[in-house]
Parts: sequence; structure tokens; C-alpha cells
Amino acid sequence: KHKEKMGKKTLADVIQEMKTFLWNSEKRECMGRTAQSWGLILLFYLILYMFLAGMFSFCIYGLLLTLSPYTPTYRDRVSPPGVMIRPYLHGFTIAFNVSEPSTWTPYVNSMHHFLQAYDDNIQEEKNIECPAGQYFVQDGAESKEKKACQFKRSQLQNCSGIEDPTFGYSTGQPCILLKMNRIIGYRPGYGTPVSVNCAIQKGNESALKSVDFYPGNGTFDLMYYPYYGKLTHVNYTSPLVALHFTDVKKNDFVPIQCRLNGEGIVNNVTNDRFLGRIIFTLSIGM
Repeated sequence: KHKEKMGKKTLADVIQEMKTFLWNSEKRECMGRTAQSWGLILLFYLILYMFLAGMFSFCIYGLLLTLSPYTPTYRDRVSPPGVMIRPYLHGFTIAFNVSEPSTWTPYVNSMHHFLQAYDDNIQEEKNIECPAGQYFVQDGAESKEKKACQFKRSQLQNCSGIEDPTFGYSTGQPCILLKMNRIIGYRPGYGTPVSVNCAIQKGNESALKSVDFYPGNGTFDLMYYPYYGKLTHVNYTSPLVALHFTDVKKNDFVPIQCRLNGEGIVNNVTNDRFLGRIIFTLSIGM
């Protein structure tokens, strides 16, 4: 009977019922509820969500009280450091043809751009000279601005881009810059400078006959550590080691691995090519 009764309703009846449901002028109800009923429901949910928002804000505030904006609370998963190279354009294959400047000019421009912060005049203006061979530990409040030691571009000698603006790329003897990732409070080497060595990663070792390291014998001096973070160590520039590949096999792909060596350095994890080492490929055409 109910189905028969529903089947007798016209479209106009259905529309009228919908209008009555949305607003019943006789009972002064909107969707079956009076204004007072809707007001109580909205008030309930307003109080509920204000309580939840307040509770969430209180939890976040309590969490922030336990954190320092200057030093990470947990640093057990970031030591020892990873390694990166410059120039870095389209991956870890540096390929160019000496006779075609358009192939090596992007690498040269990338090097000049990266080394701008290391210009001698900028370093002398912003940073200070520090005694070599020892950590530059700075006491005082955690929020106090820290001084940074000078690392001048000229220290890279043949790879500084000063005497040779092409960094050796125009002669098939390219320079590559290597730097350690920054880790707040880390003191590499446990009192002994970390050094760098490079060799063929896989294949004929005679493909790499000569590599020069700058500055000095290719070490990261202790005076640039520890690092105190970007909020307080504002003028800090990471120390670099320049790799000058003076005799590399031409017209071939030469895979090279450069490692950090020192106390506490891990460089033999097979599933992490950046932990304590870096692997890249040189392809120099003539």
C-alpha cells in the first residue's frame, strides 16, 4: 500500500514536500529543526572544535618547548658526513669535449657562481683568520652569533679560477670541488684533519694517472669545525678540497671514487654512495 501511495505522487508533490522540509513556515523549522535546535547544535560543535584546536595547539607548544632552533635534538643518524661535488649540473657524469667550448662552458660558469662566496675580498671582509690545525670552539650563549674562519678562493691555487678562468676544462685537465655536508657540532677526525684520496672506482687503474689536491695535501683543516648552524654561523663557508685531474684517459668514460679518510669516517657502505665518499664519471673528449 505504501508503494502504491508513493507511486501516486506527482513531481509537484515531491517538490512541495522538499520545499516543506527545507522550510516549514507553519512550524518555523528548517530541515526539521527550529532555530533554537540549530543554535544549540552549532554551539556544541563550536565548543568541541575550539577544545580540539586548543588541545592541539597546547601539544605543539609543549613540543616546541623541548626543541632548540639552534641545535637538533637527535643527531645520531647524521654522522659521519656525506660528500658532494661541484660542478653539479645534470648528475654525476662530467662529460665535455675540449675542442667544443659550448660543452664545458656550463661547468665553468657553475664553478664561478659557486665560488663567489669564497672570493678573497669577501672572506677578508666577513670572516676572521684562525689558527690552523685546531678546532675553532666558540663558547657563550647558544643564540650568540658565531664567527667564521676565512676560506679564501686563492687557497685552491690552480683550481681557484683566478689564473685559469676555465678551471682546466679548456685543456682537458678539469678541476672538481669536493665538500663535506654540514653537521652541527660535528668535529671530524677526532683531532686529526680528514684527508681525501681518489682512484678508479672500477676498471683499468692506468686511466687515472695523476690528481693534484688543493689546498695543501688535500685535507679539511680542523679550524673550520665545529659548525654551529645557519642561524648563528651566518657567514660560514664550507671548506673545500679541489681535485685537479691533470692526467686522465681521454675519449672514454672513467669512473672515479673519492673517499674521506680519518678517524670516525665511514666510507665503505655499499648502499650509500655519498657516505664518506663520492662516485662520479669523467668523460673528456678531444
